[in-house]
Amino acid sequence: MASHGKTDIERKSPILVVGAGGLGAPALLALAGAKCGPLLLIDPDPVELSNLPRQTIYGEADIGKPKAIAAARRLAELAHDLPVEAAVARLDERNASRYIARADFVIDATDDPAAKFLINDVCVALGRPFVYGGVLGLTGQAMTVMPGETACLRCLFETPPDIEETASCRDAGIIGPVAGAIGTLQACEAMRAVAGLRPALAGNILALDGSRTGRIRIAPIAARPGCACGAARSQLSAAQAAN
Repeated sequence: MASHGKTDIERKSPILVVGAGGLGAPALLALAGAKCGPLLLIDPDPVELSNLPRQTIYGEADIGKPKAIAAARRLAELAHDLPVEAAVARLDERNASRYIARADFVIDATDDPAAKFLINDVCVALGRPFVYGGVLGLTGQAMTVMPGETACLRCLFETPPDIEETASCRDAGIIGPVAGAIGTLQACEAMRAVAGLRPALAGNILALDGSRTGRIRIAPIAARPGCACGAARSQLSAAQAAN
C-alpha cells in the first residue's frame, strides 16, 4: 500500500471505486476533475437508458455497454494523463480481497447492502480506509472508516438488512441530486485520505435530508464494544494513555 502524502504521479496504489452508478458516477467525475488517481473501478452492469438522467458520465452511445468500460473511456477523455483501470465484475467474496488489497482507499458506491458489509469486513481485515455511502429517496448518508481507529459499519448495524427490507428500499429509488452530492462527498474524502489528511467524516456520519431544503447533520459515531473491528479497544487504550 502506498504511503499517504505522495503526489498523484508518485502514488502507485489506486483509489478503488466499487460501483459506477448513482454514487460512483459523480465520485469518478469529481476524482477525474481533480486529476486524483490512479483509479480502479469495478462494476458488473451495462448502461441502461434509465441511468442517463442521473448518471451523467454516460451518454446514449453507451447504452448496452459495460458501465466500467464506458466510465473509464469518459474519464480518459476528461483527464488524458489519469491512469484508469476498469473491471467488468461484481465484487464478491472470491475477489474482494484481491481488489481491495491493491487500493490506498476504497469508495463504497454500491446499492447492495451485502456488498457494503463485504467491503467493510475486507477493508477492516486488510487495514484499508474506506467511505461508506448510501442513498434512499431524498436522503443520503456517508461515513469514513479508518480501520482499527474509528467505528465501522458493523458498529452501527451488526448484520445486513433482510431481503424484504432491501427490496422495499430499492423500490423507493434514489434522487439524482442527492446521489450526486453523496458521491462527490465520497470523492472528497478519498482525496483527503490520499493527500495524507484525515478525512472529515472519519468517526462521523453525515446525513443529508433533501426534503428539508438540503438539511445536513454530522454526528460522531462511537465504536461498538465487542465489534470485531477493534476500534473500541483502540479508543479505550488511547483514552487511558491520555489520562
